[in-house]
Amino acid sequence: MTRYLRLSGLEPFVLTPDIPFVNVGERTNVTGSAKFRKLIVNRDYAAALEVARDQVENGAQIIDVNMDEGLIDSRAAMVEFLNLVASEPDIARVPVMIDSSRWEVIEAGLQCVQGKSVVNSISLKEGEEEFRHHARLCLAYGAAVVVMAFDEAGQADTFARKTEICARAYAILVDEIGFPPEDIIFDPNIFAVATGIEEHDNYGVDFIEATRWIRENLPHAHVSGGVSNLSFSFRGNEPVREAMHAVFLYHAIQAGMDMGIVNAGQLAVYDQIDPELREACEDVVLNRRSEGTERLLEIAERFRGGAREEKVRDLAWRDWPVEKRLEHALVNGITEFVEADTEEARQTAARPLDVIEGPLMAGMNVVGDLFGAGKMFLPQVVKSARVMKQAVAVLLPYMEEEKRLNGGAGRQTAGKVLMATVKGDVHDIGKNIVGVVLACNNYEIIDLGVMVPPQKILQIAREEEVDIIGLSGLITPSLDEMVHLASEMQREGFDIPLLIGGATTSKVHTAVKIAPCYTRGQAVHVHDASRAVGVAGALLSPAQQDDYTAGIRAEYAQVAERHARSEYAKQRLGYAAACANALKLDWGAYTPTAPQFTGARVIDDWDLADIARYIDWTPFFQTWEFKGVYPRILEDPQQGAAVRALFADAQAMLERIIAERWFTPRAVVGFWPANAVGDDIQLYRDAQRADVLATFHTLRQQVPKRNARPNLALADFVAPTGADHIGGFVVTAGPEEAEIAERFDRANDNYSSIMVKALADRFAEAMAEALHERVRRDFWGYAPDEAFTPEELIAEPYDGIRPAPGYPAQPDHTEKQTLFRLLDAEAATGVTLTESMAMWPGSSVSGLYIGHPEAYYFGVARVERDQVESYAARKGMDVAEVERWLAPVLNYTPGKHGTRRAA
Repeated sequence: MTRYLRLSGLEPFVLTPDIPFVNVGERTNVTGSAKFRKLIVNRDYAAALEVARDQVENGAQIIDVNMDEGLIDSRAAMVEFLNLVASEPDIARVPVMIDSSRWEVIEAGLQCVQGKSVVNSISLKEGEEEFRHHARLCLAYGAAVVVMAFDEAGQADTFARKTEICARAYAILVDEIGFPPEDIIFDPNIFAVATGIEEHDNYGVDFIEATRWIRENLPHAHVSGGVSNLSFSFRGNEPVREAMHAVFLYHAIQAGMDMGIVNAGQLAVYDQIDPELREACEDVVLNRRSEGTERLLEIAERFRGGAREEKVRDLAWRDWPVEKRLEHALVNGITEFVEADTEEARQTAARPLDVIEGPLMAGMNVVGDLFGAGKMFLPQVVKSARVMKQAVAVLLPYMEEEKRLNGGAGRQTAGKVLMATVKGDVHDIGKNIVGVVLACNNYEIIDLGVMVPPQKILQIAREEEVDIIGLSGLITPSLDEMVHLASEMQREGFDIPLLIGGATTSKVHTAVKIAPCYTRGQAVHVHDASRAVGVAGALLSPAQQDDYTAGIRAEYAQVAERHARSEYAKQRLGYAAACANALKLDWGAYTPTAPQFTGARVIDDWDLADIARYIDWTPFFQTWEFKGVYPRILEDPQQGAAVRALFADAQAMLERIIAERWFTPRAVVGFWPANAVGDDIQLYRDAQRADVLATFHTLRQQVPKRNARPNLALADFVAPTGADHIGGFVVTAGPEEAEIAERFDRANDNYSSIMVKALADRFAEAMAEALHERVRRDFWGYAPDEAFTPEELIAEPYDGIRPAPGYPAQPDHTEKQTLFRLLDAEAATGVTLTESMAMWPGSSVSGLYIGHPEAYYFGVARVERDQVESYAARKGMDVAEVERWLAPVLNYTPGKHGTRRAA
């Protein structure tokens, strides 16, 4: 029987064999993060929530929450923080690890969390009765447990002690109490090695071998550990510590360690460490030689601070046979010699096609294997694809001539994939990356671009006889477009696989909304580019197809059933009750600042170099599917080398963008007298406030709140009477990115094409940050003395917010129409709205400005029909039309005769 560890926040998390290692976010732990500890001590829970949100956005699959600190009431802090987390859907979607050395704190946390959490930890140190008591309570609360290898005699330090304690705990949990074995996570204790004490030399081996023993002898149990303990002897020398962690994790994960509280992305990339350092670290971690510690100490100083000896460029590979040269160029993304090498290979081949199907595909197979093994990263794969494209471009004229002369056979591919960003959506970076990865694995890609109507997608799919259709979308209206296209595929008799991807998509939405509309074929959600090859291969493989599809159907049926139970069954406040629980600020104690002007004003004094100072590089790396926070990600032990290479390429292109003025940034900003009227914000033509100019409509949270916390709407942060104002803005990096990217594509340089789009997005976001700073200090002027650095602004330490239509605080994209009309944004900036309310050019940002010092970001989450009816009436729109735009947040199924709740 297959038994998986199943956890959940608002969304399920299942630890399947496809997930080799679970990264538990550690930054919400007061013992591990000085920043988080300070926020909790100062009761700055809004900023503390942002720490949690950052972890989730940066890829943490579980967040560890620990409040054990002498100056903190740990129990009260745990309860307050977890209750706040529960009201933030973008954080609460992941499971929580409740971490404390005090059981009363753990139990208090268990009474707050939604879904299925993890208790960290229980142990035998207080004896078996206490252990049984805590385990039964964990079982009653439905939580998984971390079990420390700790008994009445102390922490286990040897293989024998580790395995003895874990076996004893397992027997009590499973055989006596009936604890599900898949919900047990053993922590056999990682201790420091290379301390100079001989008894410590085998600690690494003891943990690894204990891990192997646990996975072989304690069925379904898991293994976790705190990796940073291992390298304590080398604190202050981060390169050596990171190398030790990488070597240790490489062997520990192979032995069965599948979870750990580590820095994001800190998994083993064994063969990317400097060979000499790697060997020395391995000697220490695996205790292979008695003088291992001394040898590592000898070489450690050479690596302190990341310093490395400069290596002379090695061109010895140029003496290799041409087939090996092509493979080396593909794996390393070297384009310098590809045309000459490809021509040399063509002259020795019987047919030009043989070069593609021979050395080039052999090289790409190596790339695919390395990528699949986690030894190459996405930017490197895209560089490999650039080499492949340029090589194929050399061969293409000869292949066409051969076909013309003698009807030569075409190239055999793994399959033909049509890809498109759906109608109304303009974002395609992720789609392009997936296309590159699939092309690297011998799939023929037909890319229809952006804003593609369903009729065109289906027409080309028939004409080209494609094997798979892939859809991409970033904005929420794209979800409905995908549902519509799936329905059309069903109606027109298609049965080929439908791949779904993009920032707003999810497995839940695919299972609940898309797959039921396309029962003739199979819709599959693809989370990121690294999964695309495996999914496409399984869907098209005669040997795997039936079993894989049956597995997906069964999984999606379970997902849909859980969703129906968990989401629609949740209690929501009636709209009237939510309004009665609105935020009530003390407006009598607040004197709003009047802006320097009212109406709209074009801002055209932009300097690209100045904008670049405001770039937040973390999302840039996320675009390339790197998990981690800049600048720490540059020194990540697994990803660091690839990240630094990508960053160097980005800096080189950034210099060209600035020097050659590739982009023409444009912006418009405006301010208007405003007051809250119920849940709406009325804007007035002048200070007399007699003539209503426009209205922004806002939505209110309907989630029941604890501890007298309010149900928020954006209107709550605007004064109901008096001289308050709000602002709005639209910024764009300019339309040039599309033309420049296309130029790179024509030159078979998709790496640079994706790079320029990613940087254009960063410029637009940087402009939004820089403009907001000017608004606070000058244009509105409510914070004239603000003096944050661009790096500090990333954490949003300032007063005021800039919420955007289509985002969690106001999920209705149609509110952009009012903003664009007020700003005359199209004339001022050239930015237009598509029929789905996406902004074109894609590297554009828009939003409102709210200046109250207590304003903060939140998520509306799901809303009920009573609010939707009120909202539609206020907007003067049909309820069904409003439901279409708000579909992702509706807590009911729209029906012809009112609410039709899911079973």
